[in-house]
Amino acid sequence: MSMDDIDRQIVTALQGDGRRPFNQIAEELGIPASSVRYRTRRLEELGILQVVGIANPLAIGFDRLAMIGIRTAAGTARSVCTALAALPETSYVILTTGQFDVMAEVICRDVEHFTEVVNDRMQAIEGVVSTESFFVLEAHKLAYGWGVGTVPGPSEA
Repeated sequence: MSMDDIDRQIVTALQGDGRRPFNQIAEELGIPASSVRYRTRRLEELGILQVVGIANPLAIGFDRLAMIGIRTAAGTARSVCTALAALPETSYVILTTGQFDVMAEVICRDVEHFTEVVNDRMQAIEGVVSTESFFVLEAHKLAYGWGVGTVPGPSEA
């Protein structure tokens, strides 16, 4: 499914503020609010757009955020990704190249919870050969406004 310019403008507006009223976006784009509503629903149904509230895990009681590098047995990386994505503690799971076959971000309450997730559940997934954990100490950028709007070039950044 390809997106047209109006779709991109709607996504850009919602990336700036997912709570913006459709009629406000419609007015800015010069189209009916019903078109914004319909296009947004269609983009959501196609899995292109998801409008959610994102909380800072550290501010709501989660103490351990980590990226986990995972090495897998040959031919199992995709099934490992599927199993990892099913864990409620994973917020990000990607198939990658380099030293690790898969990377996953986990958000846990505390060290005990983290240990249980990694040692008892992740390492028990068929195809997982080894894991390496990287605790997040500080987050200096969390960006969600990429992909459809204007991205500054090197001289503009």
